[in-house]
Amino acid sequence: MKKRIMTAGMLAMILAVGITACTKADNTTKTENTSTSESDGKKEQKKSDNEKNVMTTEQKKIYEKIKLTYKEEEQKKVAEKLEKKKESQDYNLNNMLIEYNPFGTNTQSLYVYFKTDAAVKVSYTIHVKDDSISDFSRDVYQDEEYQTEHEFQVIGLIPDTENTITFYVTNEDGSTNTKEIVYEMGSLYGEEKVQLDTDIKQSADQLEDGLYVILGNDSSSMDFMYYYDNSGVLRGEVPLLGYRSHRLLFDDNFMYYSISEKRMAQVNRLGQVTKVYNLGDYSLHHDYVFDENGNMLILATDTTQDSVEDIVLKLDVNSGEVTEVLDLGDLFGDYKKTCVKNSSDELDWMHINTIQYMGNGSVLLSSGETSTIIKVDNLYDEPSIAYMIGEKDFWEDTSYISCLLNKKGDFTIQGGQHTITYETDESLADGQYYLYMFNNNIGISETRPDYDWSSIGLKTSSEVDGKNSKYYKYLVDENEGTFELVDSFKVPYSGYVSSAQDIGDNVLTDSGLKGTFTEYDEDHKAIATYKMDYEKFIYRVFKYNFEGFYFGKSE
Repeated sequence: MKKRIMTAGMLAMILAVGITACTKADNTTKTENTSTSESDGKKEQKKSDNEKNVMTTEQKKIYEKIKLTYKEEEQKKVAEKLEKKKESQDYNLNNMLIEYNPFGTNTQSLYVYFKTDAAVKVSYTIHVKDDSISDFSRDVYQDEEYQTEHEFQVIGLIPDTENTITFYVTNEDGSTNTKEIVYEMGSLYGEEKVQLDTDIKQSADQLEDGLYVILGNDSSSMDFMYYYDNSGVLRGEVPLLGYRSHRLLFDDNFMYYSISEKRMAQVNRLGQVTKVYNLGDYSLHHDYVFDENGNMLILATDTTQDSVEDIVLKLDVNSGEVTEVLDLGDLFGDYKKTCVKNSSDELDWMHINTIQYMGNGSVLLSSGETSTIIKVDNLYDEPSIAYMIGEKDFWEDTSYISCLLNKKGDFTIQGGQHTITYETDESLADGQYYLYMFNNNIGISETRPDYDWSSIGLKTSSEVDGKNSKYYKYLVDENEGTFELVDSFKVPYSGYVSSAQDIGDNVLTDSGLKGTFTEYDEDHKAIATYKMDYEKFIYRVFKYNFEGFYFGKSE
């Protein structure tokens, strides 16, 4: 298998050659700086994020707890109480400090603290008396491989069940001591299945290690992020204020994810919410990514203007400062003027659904509404269109036709694509990269209703009634100004939403409007398919191994 480096900035120098800017912004990028960290607890919105949702009396009680979960001051109080308990006595392997989900960020977790005389490493196994549920085993993350103080989260407990947790404490000489505890876990906050309907078509050993993270099982009541293991067993339930999470981001010490349309959360390894960021007049949608300086780039809507889903923000995760760095209306003003409102009475003329950072101030944006992928250079200074990957016929009568790369080969271009992923490879020449995606294979643009997508091969315009969507992988050559299809296979149809992810030799796809996700082997044969109960759709499914965060790194 070729060595691949995902979404890194390694092409920063080579991307500066080969293609010059196609179109620059009409004006200097508008910026709006607001400190939005809610550390003082004074910037709480007057209306709850879930105000429009319909909840039972019991759900409303639970939701009040969730609101406290995402208040920094409340989280600090919990952390202080834990510190006092830690100092109250000597905790060791036979007398561990164990607290159920103290920070409220995972209803299937325990906080554990103890010390050992010798430096050791720690792992655990969760076992239940249900033969249909396999054991769950993980190594605990520690700052050092062997140390004497141990503080971590155990995740993966099974609800409404007696869980037997065995802790393994391994010395540097390889000898191991064990401690077994029994924990009776209560119910989940939500109503999701503990065991998904699972169709294992090949050996489960072919599945990559990790947890499937369900991002956006959109609900009219309460919203969550879920972790499922390779057996389709629920190992984590993460409550949200509303809307959905779109992906997980990590730096050295924290995990980040969206908790509503207006807010992002920073969470440490113990589950403590250490920062909550409020986006003010902006609402986020679909995606976010880190740049090389640790700033977060967020796709957003400016709620004060007439159009939606056409803004890029920069969030400084240290200060909480939010800056608008791109309004696509400045780059595509002439095109925007030709667009009409959609059936929801919104001017969703671009519908940007993915952002990928390429390094050196360059990003790739996926526009589902135009079925076009756009490279923008100089994001922080004077944004410009470097090039676009789209259908020339669609852009024929516009001033942007000259920005399009040339299609190399005979294939139908992507339609309504989601989760484009930028991938470098050391085997490629300078100026080349891979770009893969979930190709929804739909031809529709409500804000450009005059265009006939069937004329270029995208004959399906229904969100659910299509034969198939596809996994697409392009080789982009910036020097030659071309893109070509180098890999493709059919997946269950979903006209909207959905995701694709390369994981090791395998490919994971989520067909969102069918509520299914499948992991395929390197020959694109299904290994396992999982089916969820869903109300609207499953927005995305990505697999994370959580190594270096919850769990120790594999050798």
